[in-house]
Amino acid sequence: MMIAAVALLTVMNVLVKLIGPDYHATQISFIRNCVAAMVLLPLLLRSGGPAILKTRRPGTHFIRGLLGVAGNILYFFAFQHLAVSDVIVISQAVPLFVTVLAIVFLGEVVGLRRWLAVTAGFIGVLIAINPTGTVEAATLIAVVATILWASTILLVRTLTATESPYTIAFYFMVLGAVITGPMQPWYWQPLPLEMVWLFVGVGVAGAGGQLLMGYALKLGEASVVSPFNYTAIVWAIVFDAILWSVLPTWTTLTGAAIITAAGIYIFRREALLRKKSQPSYSSFP
Repeated sequence: MMIAAVALLTVMNVLVKLIGPDYHATQISFIRNCVAAMVLLPLLLRSGGPAILKTRRPGTHFIRGLLGVAGNILYFFAFQHLAVSDVIVISQAVPLFVTVLAIVFLGEVVGLRRWLAVTAGFIGVLIAINPTGTVEAATLIAVVATILWASTILLVRTLTATESPYTIAFYFMVLGAVITGPMQPWYWQPLPLEMVWLFVGVGVAGAGGQLLMGYALKLGEASVVSPFNYTAIVWAIVFDAILWSVLPTWTTLTGAAIITAAGIYIFRREALLRKKSQPSYSSFP
């Protein structure tokens, strides 16, 4: 289920690239959020009725929405100007940034092993970016987008204490539309019919990916399910090769391998530490 979720989210990013730079990333983000909210709303109401839309943390939802929308817009811009696999590899550094930001903002204590994994992961990011060559502005924008997205992950951690995953997903889409809506007079371009389907596809694929990922994390242990997020790299390489005849460079592949290994280690280590911190209960009296 997680692999299918990642595949759908990769399809969303591929559609963004197919839409191309003629349409501003803000317009793509606005339509994506509107379509995704319409797809999610009936499912959310069926799952828990209107009560599921109640929230005790509107301020946190808004900050998360603001950071997430900014991250999405920057990611969409990067996908429009770079190979899909290049952006996906950089985006896989989210767990590294989450670990660092959790230390700064949540006061979490990180041991030597995770610090070494984070350091190795950031070396992987540098290799993928290939600073010895020409670093495009879109590459740096993808890095900034990854930091912003990592910030939203931290906020989701705090929201899950009081909010349903469905509530979190729905408010993100709605706030995304509300935040980007007022910008449309400056960025809106008319959509011919063939482009409408691409824009709708972005929203549907995004909503489907979010739902499947939510179910995968609900049904399976996060430390087991989350590493499958790295299959996005494989999907991205396949789409780049088929649609644009683009193959990843050795620096992208090397960086991807290091980032993936570091990220999986962090997932596993955090899961182990959580288990150790919980009391163990025997199944026998």
